[in-house]
Amino acid sequence: MKKKLLSVLLCAVIAGTLLAGCGKSEEESAPAASTEEGAEQETPAEEPAAEEEAPAAAAGGTIYILGPTPDHGWTAQAGVYAEQKAEEINSKGEYKGVYMSASSGEEQVDQVQTILANGDAVGVVFFALEDSAKAGQEALIAENIPFISFDRIIEGPDKYAILNASGDNWACGAGIAYWLQQKGMEPGATLVTLIGDNGTVCSRRQEGFEQFLRGELEYYDDVTGESYKTTAVWTQEEIDALCADYKYVCNWSADGAYEYLEQKLADIVKAAKANNNKLFIYSMDDEMTFGVLNLLEANAVDDATKKDMEDMEVYISAIGGMQELYDVMSGSSSQSGTADQYFDDMMSVYFSPKMMTNVIGYMEDYLAGNWEYEVGEGKYEVVWIVDKNNVSEYEGFTGH
Repeated sequence: MKKKLLSVLLCAVIAGTLLAGCGKSEEESAPAASTEEGAEQETPAEEPAAEEEAPAAAAGGTIYILGPTPDHGWTAQAGVYAEQKAEEINSKGEYKGVYMSASSGEEQVDQVQTILANGDAVGVVFFALEDSAKAGQEALIAENIPFISFDRIIEGPDKYAILNASGDNWACGAGIAYWLQQKGMEPGATLVTLIGDNGTVCSRRQEGFEQFLRGELEYYDDVTGESYKTTAVWTQEEIDALCADYKYVCNWSADGAYEYLEQKLADIVKAAKANNNKLFIYSMDDEMTFGVLNLLEANAVDDATKKDMEDMEVYISAIGGMQELYDVMSGSSSQSGTADQYFDDMMSVYFSPKMMTNVIGYMEDYLAGNWEYEVGEGKYEVVWIVDKNNVSEYEGFTGH
């Protein structure tokens, strides 16, 4: 019986020893597996350092840029420059740059909602396509997201923008008034005004035009370094009469100008023929000036009207900087002959879409603490007259 009990106890001891040995083996292999996993994690452990060098958007730092769909014209070229600047921001690595293109103000309002949902915006550069984008700017204000308003300055939100930036539209209008006056425009003249739209860009251009004629604003030309003032002060009644008869909102398009003048040019030329045989065309954009050229090359105008127009003095302006219009002025375009036939002179106020690049740079300055502007303040890029005398000195943008 004692032997049997001893045998049982001995078996139990042996079994316990074996179990203990197995348990020890598992405990030692676990650290080995853990060390192996640790080795695999050591390589990714170096990745956070690489991530620190990546765009700071991972930590909530994105500069959003809202603008037009790059297709054609001035706004499209501004969009191209915006895309390039966003890529440059990404390459620097401090912030993430995102360009969001749109074709309407309403679409831009939706884009702002996306930005707010993302929750990573440190600043927005807002090129409003229409005044209907106002609700988007108001949403940014409500969330205390700093934004720069570019080109189309929407009244109301402009008081809360960290900066309102554009070309100097008042100077554009003043420059054209100065130039047309030099070409003989006097009270009672026949003037055609081709307007882009009813936003602040064109309203400010018209304000500058009128302020110059009233003697309230001088035109400063950045190229000549000279300031010019009206040779004779006009009354508001004289200005109103000048601008009353022939004006049209062309929606920034050559087709818009074409369609209006297709209906009105015969009457306009008849009026100008009876009025010192002079015609002045105040076009607020290169595209609309091309609309006039395109019409004169088409069969939409009767020969008698064309002959009368050819025989009178015609002076036409533009604003922008399209290379195609520079080519017309320099004589290297297929449309140069048409311009020489019907226009006694033409010009375009330099208003480059490349300023979009500068404006995005202002947001970078703001985020870097390099800032001297008050909220709601404006910054306006200088402009100057480009004509056949200096056109060879400038390279325009391709967009027509």
